[in-house]
Amino acid sequence: MSVISYNFAAAREVAEPGFAHHPVAVEVAGVTRSFSGNVVLDALDLTVHAGEFVALLGASGSGKTTLLRILAGLDAPDGGEAWVPEARTVVFQEPRLVQSKTVWKNVVIGLGGAAATRSRAEAALTEVNLAHRADAWPATLSGGEAQRAALARALVREPRLLLLDEPFAALDALTRLKMQRLIGDLCQAHGPATLLVTHDVEEAILLADRILVLKEGRIAFDERVRLSNPRRAGDADFGALRDRLLAELGVPQAE
Repeated sequence: MSVISYNFAAAREVAEPGFAHHPVAVEVAGVTRSFSGNVVLDALDLTVHAGEFVALLGASGSGKTTLLRILAGLDAPDGGEAWVPEARTVVFQEPRLVQSKTVWKNVVIGLGGAAATRSRAEAALTEVNLAHRADAWPATLSGGEAQRAALARALVREPRLLLLDEPFAALDALTRLKMQRLIGDLCQAHGPATLLVTHDVEEAILLADRILVLKEGRIAFDERVRLSNPRRAGDADFGALRDRLLAELGVPQAE
């Protein structure tokens, strides 16, 4: 069954600690997906609320990107249903900029008519601190600049669901830290439901309201992050949660 695009947020509200009375933005019910007989998603259930930032961890091949692609409408489940907002967008690990268009034109690419304006592009680029590169060609951008352009392209569409597929994995450590802070600030400002697929446990703890671990095709761990902000990797509670997540992922701890 294909993913259903549906204004699900208007359908019902769910009271939950931390997101009391926030409408549901995403609902996945019994979704299955197999490739060549290998079950990747096995009757998976998931609910994400409006404004909630969810990080999805799991071993390589656990189905994280498959689930994200289903929510994005780039793949269809073999069974079950997924309700998602029609206004949704994806930021991938690679910026995927069109090399023959300048940065500002990349930001508004695909927007129709009056929406595809330079002023709208520049407003989005300003949010990601890239307005000074509006007329640059993608080939002249650094890795961090290119990813910021991709983020501006996502946010200019005012999504109700933002899907992030390891968007910082190809960046150096310092640029990655800067991008993590930027995406956290932008998600706070814009308030979309956000699903971040990542292999980085500390990144998940730094950014997410809630962390999931995908294992054997299902959600094996689902916990709200109750650490106060700003979060620091050296804090004891941060370290305790990191160790629990690593244990869930099958990473042995040093004695």
